[in-house]
Amino acid sequence: MMEKVLSRSIRLICLGGVAFGVSTAYAQEMQTQNGQNQSGAAQQQAAAATQTQPSTAMQRVEVTGSRIASPNAESPSPLQVLSAADIAASGATNLQQVLLENPTMGSPAISRTNSAFQTASVGVATVDLRNLGTSRTLVLVNGRRFVSGIPGESAVDLNSIPTDFIERVELLTGGASAAYGSDAVAGVVNIITKRNFNGLMLDAQAGQSYKQDDQKRKFSATFGTSNDDGFLMGHLGYSRQGQVWSRDRDISAVDQNSRMIRTGLASDAFIADKPFYSSFAPQGRFYTDTGNFTYDKNGNIIPFNTNGNATTPATGFNRSAYRSIAVPVERYLFAANGELKINEKTRAFMEGTYASSHVSTTIEPYPLGSEDIFPASGGQVPAGALVNGVLVKNPLVPQYLYDRISDNDGDGIPDYYFTRRMAEVGGRGSTADRDTFRFVTGIKGEFNAWKDWNYEVYGGYGQTKEAQQSTGQVNVLNFAQALQAVPGANGVPQCASADARAQGCVPINVFGFNAISPEALKYVTAPGSLLTRTTQKLVGGQINSEIWDLPAGPLGVAAGFEWRKEFSSAVPDALTQAGLNAGNATPPTAGEFSVKEVFLETRVPILKDVPFAKSLSFLGAFRHGDYSSVGSTNSWNAGFEWSLIDDLKFRGTRSLSTRAPNINELYQAPSQDFPSGLNDPCLGVTATSTTVYSALCRAAPGVNANIAANGKFTLTQSDLQGVSGYNRGNPNLQAEKGRSTTVGLVWTPRSIAPLKRFTFTADYFNIKIADAILGTPRQYALEACYSGTNPAMCSFITRRPAAVGSNSAGSLDLVDTAVSNTGGFTTEGVDLTAAWNDRVGPGRLSTKLAYTYVKQGYVVPLPGADRDPFAGEIGAPKNKALFDIGYKWNQLSVSATMTYIGRSALDDQFLAGFDLSPGSLKVGSRTYTDLQASYAVVKSTELYFGLNNAFNTKPAPIISGLPGDSTGTETAAGTYDPIGRRWYAGIRVKL
Repeated sequence: MMEKVLSRSIRLICLGGVAFGVSTAYAQEMQTQNGQNQSGAAQQQAAAATQTQPSTAMQRVEVTGSRIASPNAESPSPLQVLSAADIAASGATNLQQVLLENPTMGSPAISRTNSAFQTASVGVATVDLRNLGTSRTLVLVNGRRFVSGIPGESAVDLNSIPTDFIERVELLTGGASAAYGSDAVAGVVNIITKRNFNGLMLDAQAGQSYKQDDQKRKFSATFGTSNDDGFLMGHLGYSRQGQVWSRDRDISAVDQNSRMIRTGLASDAFIADKPFYSSFAPQGRFYTDTGNFTYDKNGNIIPFNTNGNATTPATGFNRSAYRSIAVPVERYLFAANGELKINEKTRAFMEGTYASSHVSTTIEPYPLGSEDIFPASGGQVPAGALVNGVLVKNPLVPQYLYDRISDNDGDGIPDYYFTRRMAEVGGRGSTADRDTFRFVTGIKGEFNAWKDWNYEVYGGYGQTKEAQQSTGQVNVLNFAQALQAVPGANGVPQCASADARAQGCVPINVFGFNAISPEALKYVTAPGSLLTRTTQKLVGGQINSEIWDLPAGPLGVAAGFEWRKEFSSAVPDALTQAGLNAGNATPPTAGEFSVKEVFLETRVPILKDVPFAKSLSFLGAFRHGDYSSVGSTNSWNAGFEWSLIDDLKFRGTRSLSTRAPNINELYQAPSQDFPSGLNDPCLGVTATSTTVYSALCRAAPGVNANIAANGKFTLTQSDLQGVSGYNRGNPNLQAEKGRSTTVGLVWTPRSIAPLKRFTFTADYFNIKIADAILGTPRQYALEACYSGTNPAMCSFITRRPAAVGSNSAGSLDLVDTAVSNTGGFTTEGVDLTAAWNDRVGPGRLSTKLAYTYVKQGYVVPLPGADRDPFAGEIGAPKNKALFDIGYKWNQLSVSATMTYIGRSALDDQFLAGFDLSPGSLKVGSRTYTDLQASYAVVKSTELYFGLNNAFNTKPAPIISGLPGDSTGTETAAGTYDPIGRRWYAGIRVKL
């Protein structure tokens, strides 16, 4: 009866959808040795070396990078594999955590620890192969595309893929567009889900950091049944990772800034000026004609002293008290796989995923300047109003201020300027509810037409929706009305405008702590919203076979087609679109594109069992695409596999990959941003200095005025903290082209008895991307503008012509960036892997080492520009390594994973602003150690315990003001661990 119910259910699921598709990547099964299972580390290296032994059934398999299924398929490109055992040994609730340990991975664009200030996609988990950008890493599930988790992008949110449902993850580095289409310029991450699972697996886990935060809770149930007619699997999961506040770590508890920014001395780069509070304070700062003042807690007028000194208390604001190191993420997951035998040669299949995540963020209250309210006058606030031609003082304006100001804009009313932290409104924050749905269904099977052919067709639909609600902003139009008050009939202040009063205007008092009344607060508060939607539609198909038997083996071919349509929209609320909530002006972005593609692939055996060639094969592939956005594209791949002897194989590929621009790159309207880590080249310029920047800096009137007032160009703390800018797309973009070369060897010395359990691989890689799609780096624009090497970059830069409130004349107001087809992107290096496993004593010892050395990596910001190196800089070290060691003895298993991040330098463009050579300022290497032990209490029940960052290794000091700092963490939180030691414990039960 159970089988009948399951059979009917699978039929309904598989046949109820559209049955079109491309091939599934089948698992190549890892074999057992000496009757015991290999460890996850050994499995990974066996697959990385592509030397797995054939299964007893000699089933036809597909490996990532090729669509030709054959027994013992091998990859001519470097391929590393993470097994289910590797994932389980990490204790990770999110796949991103495991993947980032692999040395081929760069720092993620978005994660829990670097996204608190994102206006959208907070808490998303992405990956980036080779540090070439998230958009150049193609993430697949079972060989098929997965809908993006970020509006307008191609990046997959790994939060939407349950770790307990994963059989293995195959990492293919190097161009793979000929096999999989656009976005595979740096490589492919192919996530293979479990199949043929019988029974019920329960996993429960809890943990937290050594500071009792970052609390983790996880529960999952994986269940399934299978027989000769098919299988059905399901997964239900829940996880929650808690918040980590900046104030709860010594390195980030207080606002700070690199002392180098103030002194210009290289020796001060990693020394913090602490405190380095914000000058936007909750009690306000008010500017008279000749000075400024603030209030103490008792309402007394006092001088403003941002950071204080030995005799004067600080009046600035500590933003770090409100900031986060890691945002909380709560997830609900459901996944299902099914397959049904229709007849002896035909099977229907389906894959379904639903993920619901809830993410919340909190940052400091909004820093409001009066120029946000009255931009036309540069922030001058009228201190009264003309009533019947008579000047009437605003009764809320203190007499102390009124007596020290004059009419600055010629309207007959004295004016003042203020800055204020909007503490009464509360911290800025957002809650985002993100839902990802994906369903794929199709049929696959065999037919005979002079040879046995495999075929598969499928159709798929995916959608990601995000609904975000934000707080902490104000309506600047209402705020302007509320600031203009006059005495009412009973002497009670009222808004000067009768129309505003009719609409509920309440006068606002901004003078002192907690001065804003609840009624005024209600009138000016402006909650925000953001609705995003991303959809993906897929239809495809393929056939493959071994069509002829050549002297050296069968000739394999595969051919197929794919159609895909991508759509994305992001619509903020009306005030945000207009920039009328005192925050980022963010217009709506929407767009779509479609692509039709065909591909052909062949594997040609050339030699077999001849002197100096145990085997020699050639693999070639070609794909043609027709995009609605950029027109025609072509990709190709050519590779070889040469086994000199049984124990030694050489391999290599040369490929041309293409990447079409995504929706944001094409259609994003100017969107406001607040970049950090910029160095103003004009800093320190004098009237007579002769540096490379001096002449063009002095050509700016504001800079000249600043020099005249201070003797040299000087910036205040507010200037350093107040730079904004706009990001914008480019509908005229063309596809970029990546040419990659890999050459390597695999050595498995099975004929040498002491080394028969040893595997070693070495691969050279070189990836060059022509016409790379990039936003112009802001620091490059500054350097190129004021050095005169590219005057066109000056159009991205806006300086303040005169002093405005706390901002100096000549200080940077806006530094914009735009997307274009740049001069290119290049990375070159070597991957080494080694693995060994065998019985040692009463148990089995397994070891694995993966090491990546990046010889060079650079970007050419614009055609004809000089190279801008990134290899060896923060987030892209030249040396990375991963070492795993595990031991299993009966019911006990122990493992250790050590991740090494090499020495890294500050950005060379940043250093150039201080006349320092590239690589002259570096942070030291870091090694993180993770430990886990598990014990099988009974055959069906396992207890496990683990420590992440067991020795509490501190992150590198990438202090605020330095490039690479993640706001609120005082380090590069995508690269280094900002949280510290964490423990977890759990139980797994198989029923």
